[in-house]
Amino acid sequence: MGLSRRTAALRLRGGGSPPLLGLLPGRFSVFPLFLLALLLGFASLLWLQLSCAGEGPAPDGGQSRGAPRQPCPPQAPLPPAQDEPSWGPHRLALLVPFRERFEELLAFVPYMHRFLSKKRIRHHIFILNQVDHFRFNRASLINVGFLESGNDTDYIAMHDVDLLPLNEQLDYGFPEAGPFHVASPELHPLYHYKTYVGGILLLTKQHYEMCNGMSNRFWGWGREDDEFYRRIKGAGLQVRRPSGITTGYETFQHLHDPAWRKRDQKRIAAQKQEQFKVDREGGLNNVSSETPWCTFG
Repeated sequence: MGLSRRTAALRLRGGGSPPLLGLLPGRFSVFPLFLLALLLGFASLLWLQLSCAGEGPAPDGGQSRGAPRQPCPPQAPLPPAQDEPSWGPHRLALLVPFRERFEELLAFVPYMHRFLSKKRIRHHIFILNQVDHFRFNRASLINVGFLESGNDTDYIAMHDVDLLPLNEQLDYGFPEAGPFHVASPELHPLYHYKTYVGGILLLTKQHYEMCNGMSNRFWGWGREDDEFYRRIKGAGLQVRRPSGITTGYETFQHLHDPAWRKRDQKRIAAQKQEQFKVDREGGLNNVSSETPWCTFG
């Protein structure tokens, strides 16, 4: 009748006390036993580390002091995660021409940072903000972004702020073989003609310089990328495009709403005809680096 709750808790389900606990005093607690075992385990690990490192007593009791100690076995490196790419040696300058598109920008920057980081692509996002009162000049902004991107990046992406890649199989890697048009006519939700190179285009810095950048003549929306296609061909470069992408026109999300954001499509003088010619006078060589710009990333 005088059994305590503690003694009852230590009894086995079939009745009676465990053999080891029967040797212990009646008021013995399990916690000190657990603590003692923990301390003994820690002490044995410490002794093993000191003995193989040559700082503790020799395993034979010190009888062979002159003999060299056995080094600790090296720890095996952790295996890389399956199917997880490593960070590459190249660094991308993401050039984003911009003016008064803050709703798109707030969605674009965090999305692209996550997208590129998941693909292990080192990158810096340049938001090229035109703050004057002239008509929008996308090509000049890209030229300025190229000049300001510095030597820590070795290739660029000319990227519209309203175009988000949805398919993770899209390649944003270093385009060593030539310009790589990510937003190809087979995938872009709006533009499907075969000479289209707008939206998202990757080039090495060397290839962009071979083209002398883009023409600074085009004010307002459009036409500058059509002229740039002719620069690419004139430099002897071949445009490559994605293959094996099965998502079609659902590959990108187009954030532009034409109902409330009208495009400046007004053509002045012979600007429409200029798209079919190559501007052999202007480009990187005569762009003003004083064009206002700012960066995120």
